[in-house]
Order: sequence, then C-alpha cells, then structure tokens
Amino acid sequence: MTHAIRVLESRGVEHTLREYRYVEHGGTAEAARQLGVDEHAVVKTLVFAEMPKAPVLVLMHGDCEVSAKALARALGVKAMAPCAPQVAERVTGYQVGGISPFGTRQTLPTYLEATVLDLPRILINGGRRGLLVEIAPSVLVDVLGAVPVRVGA
Repeated sequence: MTHAIRVLESRGVEHTLREYRYVEHGGTAEAARQLGVDEHAVVKTLVFAEMPKAPVLVLMHGDCEVSAKALARALGVKAMAPCAPQVAERVTGYQVGGISPFGTRQTLPTYLEATVLDLPRILINGGRRGLLVEIAPSVLVDVLGAVPVRVGA
C-alpha cells in the first residue's frame, strides 16, 4: 500500500485500484490502452515551478499538455517551467511515472485543469508506477484543495 492510498483511505475516499504493466515512456496513453479507458480521463500529476520559488502540482488530462505561459498567467507570475525529474521526486517523495498528488513529501499548492471536474470519474496515479486510482474528480478539490484553472494547451 502506498502513502497516497493511505491518505485516501484515512479520508474515507471511495476509490478503486487499477493496476497495469508500467512501460517506460508509455505515459497516460499506455495506461489508458491497457485499462481500456479514454486517455482524457487519466489525469497526470506534473510538477512546475517559478524558479527559485517553491514547486506546485498541476493536474492535467492525459491527452493534453500544460501551457507554461497560461499557467504563469493564472498564477500571476512571470514564468513557469516543468521541474527536473530529480526535483519532482525530491519534493513529492514519489518516482517520476508514479507521482501522486496525494501524500506528497511536501505540501504543494495544487492546480487542476478545470475541465477535469466535468468528468464523472477519473484515474490518477496511486503513488507508484503501474497503479492508478479511480475516483470522483471532486476529491481533488475536497482532499487536496486543488484550484481549478484553464491552462491546457
């Protein structure tokens, strides 16, 4: 059991574990293919930062990209960029490819592509490669305090 799953269970969040065979560089497309779901409902957890300020989490549809320029505008800062993998792993406590927004090592401000909230259910990383959890998207706001933004490219 991962720390992310412990967090969900401690909060009484209804969830379903969905395991798949992790493929290096397969991303959300590979997870969606193996699980037979729409990649749009697979939400990836990305770590961005305005250097040298603290990183933030961005939760985005698997089939979309984050516009760093739109993210910077939404946060009222000059520029944002994805963190290096070693930085993402250090601040979250999870390995890249298995980063969950739940139970991160550091509490990070979390931003959510607003359209994710329109989906009936989502799949998001459960804290290790090859493990997704199926949850209601409202959990991202209720448990994480995720702020909806429109930063998809």
